[in-house]
Amino acid sequence: MFSTISAQSARRSLQVARVVGQARFSSASGASAATPSNRVGLALGTATVVSALSYMYMSNSVHANMADEGLHPPAYPWSHKGYFDTFDHASIRRGYQVYREVCSSCHSLDRIAWRNLVDVSHTVDEVKAMAEEFEYTDGPDENGNMFQRPGKLADYMPRPYPNDEAARAGNAGALPPDLSLIIKARHGGADYVFSLLTGYVDPPPGVEVREGLNYNPYFPGGAIAMARLLFDGLVDYEDGTPATTSQMAKDVVTFLAFASEPEHDDRKKMGLKAMIILSALTGLSLWLKRFKWASLKTRKIVFA
Repeated sequence: MFSTISAQSARRSLQVARVVGQARFSSASGASAATPSNRVGLALGTATVVSALSYMYMSNSVHANMADEGLHPPAYPWSHKGYFDTFDHASIRRGYQVYREVCSSCHSLDRIAWRNLVDVSHTVDEVKAMAEEFEYTDGPDENGNMFQRPGKLADYMPRPYPNDEAARAGNAGALPPDLSLIIKARHGGADYVFSLLTGYVDPPPGVEVREGLNYNPYFPGGAIAMARLLFDGLVDYEDGTPATTSQMAKDVVTFLAFASEPEHDDRKKMGLKAMIILSALTGLSLWLKRFKWASLKTRKIVFA
């Protein structure tokens, strides 16, 4: 359908271009055909028609490829979106709980160490206790043997599968992506991931989804292997926040946004300090320049 619309729009635009070109040519071949103003008008008219044609073609192409590229997610007012805004740390804590209880069975966080959570969402003692729940292979010892030990703050969060082959085997051939940089790795960022988690619907009439796949209009192609995982009341938040689907999606996306950029808050604080210091130094430099050069600029040289 979209290709038919594109062809019709292109034909109409070409007809308009011919009519405008003939009109411009007729007016230019009249009494004032050789004047520069007519040539300029002809060039402007041609450029306008070409621009309109290009815009219509690109617009129709975008609509035609929407099913392949996925529905564009809306923009949401994230707490950390502004230039001077920081993460909602309570949301990060709740988001980690959603990740641990729902997402960690399939998805890994290879680039996040336990120490990254300290003083961000949990205390030192809480993070140490969570790390010690897992066993890590270390060594070799004095006898040259590897051994198991409880986790510590410097360790990275464990993977749910030992390798990619095991992950594919446990997910019907689909490889669950690592979530460390998922917010930065997807077009739309946090908006896309949130829309994806909350966008599971029944396929529209005429759309067939293969067995084992699920329909989600925000996923490229519309068919995604991951089933809907977030349902109302799935987790029990420690702070009593109602665990609705949208709330859990918002919290886990906030946590994943932090995971993709743990230095986010420190970077903005450092940038604000730098702006204040540089602004003060700039003002001081301007005042000093006027104070030092005022006498030189107003000096008169008199030759006897």
